[in-house]
Amino acid sequence: MTTREHGTVRGGRGRARAGGDAGLRALLGPSEADDAWSDTFLAALRAYPRLRPDSDVKGWLVTIAHNKAIDVLRARDRAPRPTDDLPEAASADGIPTPPDGDLGAALAALPPKQRAAVTYRYLADLSYAAIGELLESNEAAARRSAADGIKALRVTYARGTTR
Repeated sequence: MTTREHGTVRGGRGRARAGGDAGLRALLGPSEADDAWSDTFLAALRAYPRLRPDSDVKGWLVTIAHNKAIDVLRARDRAPRPTDDLPEAASADGIPTPPDGDLGAALAALPPKQRAAVTYRYLADLSYAAIGELLESNEAAARRSAADGIKALRVTYARGTTR
């Protein structure tokens, strides 16, 4: 039996965890159930000082877990769902994947900052100030990187070779 004695909850924790956790897992799935279970105990810890001494702690925890499960389900319903084909995955460095062929190979051969500056400027049509922020530098450095990248592309792409 779960009771409240001397400001602590005693007994029943293992059984409550097993029963409540299994119910959440069946309803939400493993990862969402773990999050809901953690949220349940955070909410319980916040509300515990206001709990009446004669309260049924296990029932109180089950009610909180039930409400947290409802919150997760509502959040899931509000989350956007893709309706069309998903866009191509971004590359590891966050720069859009270059086109296939010789131009793509020439872009891929550029140093990372030059490739990023050229891609952001000429494919994404961003300003040099915005590119500077993305590259964690300034507008002048972004402009220089883009110019150096275009210069290298003129040499390597015009020759039909890459570095």
